[in-house]
Amino acid sequence: MSTSPRRLMAGVLALTATLVAAACSGGAGSEGKADSSTLTMMVPLFGTAPNPSGEIQQAVEKLTGKKLQITWVPNADYSDKTNVTLASDKIPDVMVLQDNKGPSFVKAAEAGAFWDLTDKLGKYPNLKPRNEQARLNSSTNGKNYGIYRVRPLLRSAVLLRKDWLDKLGLELPKTTDDLYNVAKAFTEKDPDGNGKKDTYGLIIPKWPTPIFNSSNPFNAIDVWFGAPNGYAMRDGKLVPEFDTPEFMEANRYLKKMIDEGLVNRDFATLDTAKWNDPFVQGKGGIIIDVNVRATQLYELLKEQDPDGYAKKLAMSGNLSRPDGKKFSLPFTGYNGIVAISKQNIRTEEQLDDVLKALDRLASKEGARLVNNGIEGRNYKVEDGYAVRINENDPAVKAINNDVDYAFIQLGTTSSVGVAGDAYERRPASEAEQENLKLRKELEALDLQTAVHDPTLPYVSPTLTAKGATLHPIVSDARVKYLAGEITEEQLKAEIKRWYDSGGTQVVAELGALVAKAGN
Repeated sequence: MSTSPRRLMAGVLALTATLVAAACSGGAGSEGKADSSTLTMMVPLFGTAPNPSGEIQQAVEKLTGKKLQITWVPNADYSDKTNVTLASDKIPDVMVLQDNKGPSFVKAAEAGAFWDLTDKLGKYPNLKPRNEQARLNSSTNGKNYGIYRVRPLLRSAVLLRKDWLDKLGLELPKTTDDLYNVAKAFTEKDPDGNGKKDTYGLIIPKWPTPIFNSSNPFNAIDVWFGAPNGYAMRDGKLVPEFDTPEFMEANRYLKKMIDEGLVNRDFATLDTAKWNDPFVQGKGGIIIDVNVRATQLYELLKEQDPDGYAKKLAMSGNLSRPDGKKFSLPFTGYNGIVAISKQNIRTEEQLDDVLKALDRLASKEGARLVNNGIEGRNYKVEDGYAVRINENDPAVKAINNDVDYAFIQLGTTSSVGVAGDAYERRPASEAEQENLKLRKELEALDLQTAVHDPTLPYVSPTLTAKGATLHPIVSDARVKYLAGEITEEQLKAEIKRWYDSGGTQVVAELGALVAKAGN
């Protein structure tokens, strides 16, 4: 269900007043909650809600020393539930915030409804930020209102049909020129050998969000050509990604590929849920996305060809532009935060008690518990990998469900895509094990040329208020340009319209915050 910006802001103002009152005179007494042995939580859920008396929750409670009362909220409803909860006087002690830059949480946090943990986390060995860039990205206008949930900081990659490369005698692309040549060969040289011209190179879907710099394939190509990742400081001024010569060069490159039929013709409408289909069905041969998509593709290819699937996928990292210079697209390094409410956790002593519990959950033992489960019960360790056991046991199935679809969401040092101190699950084939190693190698290599967005730690009031209007302007115009519906001059006119509609103020606000921080 969509919510209009005006209605949302009205709700934000109302909840802010509620939060201030709640923080000052909430349900608990002035000294906070009476029962310090119990923690209330709100956490997203991706499957069946765990039984509170189940083995995983019991183990987590034993480790943290706290009885947990967890409100599990289906992920599809989490955003709405978050706004409703923030506007109430029943904020749980600990809450996962998936969008800690959204207006409802920012207003609440800045009104004093959540603890500012900026100078506190360093005192706890397992909560101390392990990556400064991720910590910075997860902060809000200079403050960390929670513990960031770790994700890979760099996971952009190019996934290709290896069997097609092999048949045509092609190497993995290292440059954007290489990518063009591979896409052209996939389109024109019958890589599947069926004698028909029924294949193409690059598969691009319609991106589900209008936010311009949302780590989509377009952004990756922009950055490869040297454009900013969202924004960059140039000559002392903040410049958006789309207002640079490199952005125009990148889009001329991509438009040439589209015009020559090297890209799926339905790139403006293809549902992201069907993004894998052309690749698996042997219609398209290249996907630019996160490296963990390799896991999905291997599974789908295995269903189709159990014996030969491992030879059908290859992967490269970020590409150099034609002059040989390389710029890589990083991600934020986190996915939301775990925040602590002031409604019940009132005193520094109470906060310390909660942080110690979360610190135990973020330890090596906690990381393995919420990511792998219980060793000897639902998994064993072989060659450094976690290997599932007893999978037909109904009780073990419950453990696996509770780990995979629920408690992993409480992981801060180890989670989806980042094993950290937990064990990686052992891939099914040697090729998949090699792919896992390759991901780590490419991540380390491409981090050396990562182009970080200096505005990620900051919130522009104008963009918060006018984002619904501003975000689609250039995103839509780019797609229309690539589709041949508007000219390059008309694309530039839409960029000017973005500035005139509030973008100038957005750049001024973010630029001032970035300059002041000196990041």
